[in-house]
Amino acid sequence: MNDVAGFFGQPLDAKKECAQQADSLEGYGQAFVVSEDQKLDWADMLFLIVQPREARDTRFWPTRPASFGDSVDSYSLEASRLAYRLLELMARGVGAADPASLRRVFEGQTQGMRVNYYPPCRRAADRVLGLSPHTDASGLTLLLQASNGVQGLQVRKDGRWFAVDAIDGALVVNVGDFLEVRTCCQFCVDSMWLMYIDRLVSVLQILSNGKFTSVEHRAVVHPTRERMSAALFLYPRQNMRVGPLPEFVNGGNERYGSTDYEEFMKHYFATKLDGRKHLDRLKLEQ
Repeated sequence: MNDVAGFFGQPLDAKKECAQQADSLEGYGQAFVVSEDQKLDWADMLFLIVQPREARDTRFWPTRPASFGDSVDSYSLEASRLAYRLLELMARGVGAADPASLRRVFEGQTQGMRVNYYPPCRRAADRVLGLSPHTDASGLTLLLQASNGVQGLQVRKDGRWFAVDAIDGALVVNVGDFLEVRTCCQFCVDSMWLMYIDRLVSVLQILSNGKFTSVEHRAVVHPTRERMSAALFLYPRQNMRVGPLPEFVNGGNERYGSTDYEEFMKHYFATKLDGRKHLDRLKLEQ
């Protein structure tokens, strides 16, 4: 996280060298901005496509700190290996006939990374948020939080918000809209403690027919201390028709309709972050 801190510690003009352009979500700036009078989240953000390497747009990659690019490259490669292994274990855990079915959807496809800087703010969480409530529109998210003891991530369950502690050397693994499972466990892989909390990503919720459930989450800000994090997102191929995989459908009972992934993402980014509304529209009546 030293390189993340180094980037955000630069003057604004230096960071704006990586600014988003009108036709791209990549770069330094805010996403989910749909109107000029919208209240923005209390955060600085930089979003990059990090894998595969040939998909990178170097216009948006910081040149300072000089080690930023190498650090992101190494981290994204190692994190993706871990993510593929987790996907296999998850499929195996719910009894899928083909444990590699989830991994194949994401292996070798696009990965994005968003690094976040949350400045301190003394206003209450009901007035200022670092990141608005949402679920992730990916398949799997690995979140690394800076080890400065500042808590900011919260998850929603039964209408209440619960804080997730920032554990030094830990990754938070999120289920997104295309997976979905109600699970909470903690385990060790390669001597690293991972918290596997309720949410891989929106994509996994759909693929697993609701066996994996994406969790609504948000980021709050500390009144006097800054916070930083880095989120790695795994996406399926852009032209994929996303719907429940056959091995996760029991008795032909599909809980979600199918959609083109590209169209799903266009809808996701064209609206302000607002809980689970973008996912609820795909649910089928039971």
